This record gives sequence, structure tokens and C-alpha cells, in this order.
Amino acid sequence: MKQSSLFSKTQKFNPQDEESLNAKLLLRAGYVYKIMAGVYSYLPLGLMALKNIENIIRKHMVAAGGSEIYMSALHPKSAWEVTGRYDTLDVLFRFTSFYSRTDYVLGPTHEEIVTPLVKANVSSYRDLPISVFQFQWKFRDEKRAKSGLMRGREFYMKDLYSFHTNQEDLDDYYEKMTKAYTAVFQELGIGDKTVLTYASGGTFAKYSHEFQMITDAGEDLIHLCEKCHVAVNDEIYEEQNTCPVCGEKNLQPIKAAEVGNIFKLGTKFSKAFEMKFKDQNGETKEAIMGCYGIGVSRLLGAIVEASHDDKGIILPEGVAPFKFHLIETKRGLGQELYEKMTGEGMSVLYDDRDVSAGEKFADADLLGLPIRLVVSEKLGDKIEVKRRAKEELEILNYEDIRKL
Repeated sequence: MKQSSLFSKTQKFNPQDEESLNAKLLLRAGYVYKIMAGVYSYLPLGLMALKNIENIIRKHMVAAGGSEIYMSALHPKSAWEVTGRYDTLDVLFRFTSFYSRTDYVLGPTHEEIVTPLVKANVSSYRDLPISVFQFQWKFRDEKRAKSGLMRGREFYMKDLYSFHTNQEDLDDYYEKMTKAYTAVFQELGIGDKTVLTYASGGTFAKYSHEFQMITDAGEDLIHLCEKCHVAVNDEIYEEQNTCPVCGEKNLQPIKAAEVGNIFKLGTKFSKAFEMKFKDQNGETKEAIMGCYGIGVSRLLGAIVEASHDDKGIILPEGVAPFKFHLIETKRGLGQELYEKMTGEGMSVLYDDRDVSAGEKFADADLLGLPIRLVVSEKLGDKIEVKRRAKEELEILNYEDIRKL
């Protein structure tokens, strides 16, 4: 893509009404546009980054046996009354139709919708296990939207729900999803910063698990076991102050941001919606459920919080909207290289704007694409290469560029 035709523009100064660093940088870089507190529009670069995160997650969910669906964000009040959460969940956006006077809910999560949906397709143990997932915009009436993309009133999420005939089968799938999540965060470039964290399992299991990304901007305090590199959240630490894996008591308190979670739901929702099946002996039983969530838009904000410098964003290659940022010091000098690279399928943002080289370099640092390429008359047919996360410069030929 040519930067001169890019819809969004960079800004020189931080927005005055934003406290969080991720929102400041993403707004300045033209990745997002703020509508109101906790609500953002995604501009071309931001949408591309969001879709890159989505595609990586999708690949691993399909590999884990998930079938992708898409459920309505508009829910009937009656579905939430079945589970009793209409009057108890304080973040529900509730409203009444102007015409029919019918009450509705904007979905903050989808247990109330997915359970009757799967119920309609399951009658026998032969239909189970089954797992379905979606990417969906969620809505939560947060008392105070804060931390930019990391806690909004409208946010993009992947939620997967699994249905099983017995606890052992759920436990096996839960372990499978733990590994799938670990692979997701590794491919996103934050695997070394993301820690499996033990949390309360409620009434269904001893533990649930959060995936917490270590960052000073995080809203959570976790307690890290450096011996086995797992953590417990604050609630669990207050209860037992030891690592549940190795028994270590010397746990390090550290700030982190939750980027994923997995829960064993048991029969809470299948019981409420009478989702039953007949087992091998013809006995009627309730399906056992698990749920597995990743905040896609939250991940983008968390990655920026964890990966930046005083010049701007530093995006991992798997997330960045483009791999290469091509800069020319004289207008038109990079056209031939741009055409050659795009012709070979390389992912390139070409800064062909009629602005100073200094402005181009500053914007390249702000946008945070992984590899900056510079062409100039003094370099001839050589290309200056700088990785965004490093200070070193290299002078390479085109064949070397192809191998990066």
C-alpha cells in the first residue's frame, strides 16, 4: 500500500483526553479513532492488525477442533431471565424497543445464546463432544471505561464453548485448549511475556485459568513462581499464598493484563436450558460445558502497552499490518523497489508522501512496523535496513531483503 493513499493520518501530539499509553499511541499513529469513552473505530492499519490477531487465533481454534459460527449480538431478555443473570449482572446493556416495547440485551458474553443453539443440534451422546467459537463485538456497561482498548464498553472477542458427555472429556479438552492458547500467544510474539495464572474455579472446579501478560500498565496483580513460571491471581494468593504446581511460597508480585481466560462451567447453563442427551445406556444426562475467551481488541492494546519506546509502537511481525515500511529520501526513488516487492507478494507500506525524510522516519517509528527499509541515491542499489526493535543498521542487497 502507498502511504499517500492511506485513509488515516498520523498526529504529532498525544490526545488530551486519554490517560492510557496504548490509546495515545494508537490514536496518534492513526490505528483507531475515538468515538467516546470506551468506544473506538478501527482505521485501516488498526483493522489490519486486529484481523491479523484474529486469523492467528482462528487457526489454532480450528486446529483444536472448533467450528466457527456467528451469533447475534442482540439478545432477548427472556434468555437472560432463564439463567437469572438479567437482574444480577451489572454490566448488561438493557433497552426497550420503541415500537414493540420488548426488552433486549446487548451481549456481553454468549452462554445464554450458545446453549439453546447447541441444544437444538444435540440429542444423543453420539453428537458430543462439540465445540463452537465466534469472533464477536461485545458490549459491557462498564462503570468507568479505562485503559484504552484494554477495558472498553464495546470490544472484539473470541469466545469458544465446548460441550461434553462427562468430566473426563471436558478435562482433556481443557488441557488441549490450554496448549492452544499458549501457541496463540507464542505466535503473536508475546509468549515470553504471557503467564498461565491460576484463578478461582467457582463452584465447578478448584481452579480456572487466566493468561496474564506481564506489563507495568496492567490492571491486575499476579504472583509469579519463578521456579515453574506459572502464577496465581490475587484472590488465590490470599487464600493459599503458594504455587499450586510446585508448592513454592516465595512468589513475586507483578503487574499484568489479562489477555485470555478458560473456565469449566459444569452444568450451570445446560441445567438452566435443559440441554440434555441420552447416554449409551439410554439415560438422560445434562451436557458438561467449558468456555474459553480471548479479548482480540484488548490484545492489541496490551501488546502496545508492553512493546513500545519513546518514539512509538513496536509491533510483533504476526500482528503488524505490514512487515516492511519502505521509505525513500527522494520522491519516486522507491517506486521500482515497491513494485518488485509487492509483485513477489511481500507485505509493504511504501511512504511515497511529499514530506521531509525526517517526518517519514518519525512516522515510521510511531507506526511500529517490524522492518524499515530506506532507499537513497547515495546507497545506489543497496538498501538500508533497520528492525524497529533494534538500533543497528544494515546495508543489504535485494536478495538479502527477500530472506528477511
